[in-house]
Amino acid sequence: MSTDPLSGILGLLDVRGAAFVRLEAGGDWSLAFRPRPLVKFNAVLRGRCWLTLDGGAPVQLQAGDAFLLALPPGYTVASDPELPPVDGSALFAAARGSVTCGGDEVVLIGGSFTIDRPDGELLHGILPPFLKIDMTDPRATGVRATLARLETELLAGDLGVDLVARRLAEVLLIDMLRAHAGRATQEGGWLLAALADPKIGAALAAMHADPGRDWTVAELARLAAMSRSGFARRFAEATGTTPIDHLLHWRMRLARAALRQGGTTIGALAERLGYASESAFGTAFKRVHGRAPRGWAQENRATGG
Repeated sequence: MSTDPLSGILGLLDVRGAAFVRLEAGGDWSLAFRPRPLVKFNAVLRGRCWLTLDGGAPVQLQAGDAFLLALPPGYTVASDPELPPVDGSALFAAARGSVTCGGDEVVLIGGSFTIDRPDGELLHGILPPFLKIDMTDPRATGVRATLARLETELLAGDLGVDLVARRLAEVLLIDMLRAHAGRATQEGGWLLAALADPKIGAALAAMHADPGRDWTVAELARLAAMSRSGFARRFAEATGTTPIDHLLHWRMRLARAALRQGGTTIGALAERLGYASESAFGTAFKRVHGRAPRGWAQENRATGG
């Protein structure tokens, strides 16, 4: 990934292939969507609805709310979370920019970016599967402005609307991530917040750019211009783990992506990620994933898991 957090995230997405849709719904309705490798944004322009991620509790959304879904599990959008859903994926696949579901009491506008790279799974841990933007927060000013322009473009349908909408979608994604990072830096949590911290972000960017290096806490603290103890404490507060444990798990995310893609040997991957031998790499991989890398690769390349 790039040393700039937002450039790195955008680099994992197919921003040129962004897709958009406007949903109008009324009465009783419920739409279920299957898991897909994408980042999706939505905003409620009118009315209220419920969003439920598989395995999670329903979240009520109302006019003015905006949210982002990053590599989400299956989810449902509905007028009532207790209603049995229909297949929203099939309904939207057949749509051309607009879907109507029984009325226009509720209006949502949304778009999605697909992820077709094997290292797209690096988004896991950087972004939560669901984040809601507080539109009253001053940091959300850009989100509000870009959403308004995007809605105007899609409704007008002028020459070049698809091109303009794709550019606005990219800007909107950046605006939403900025708004989230600013709030999350204060609250702690996902890695995007830590990347937004100037000191901890510098250390994280260095590790991500050169994961095969034998990093020490002292070296990383110097990059952050902090004392070793102060850096270790702040890193743990920002990420919930130690610098060396983060490096281990980041290496294993990279290893998973490379093994799923294929085309590399275990030995070459071990060397690239900083391990002196296949055995040392295999021990680290098994510690994180519970099984040897070769067996994991065979299973996941076969199943797409």
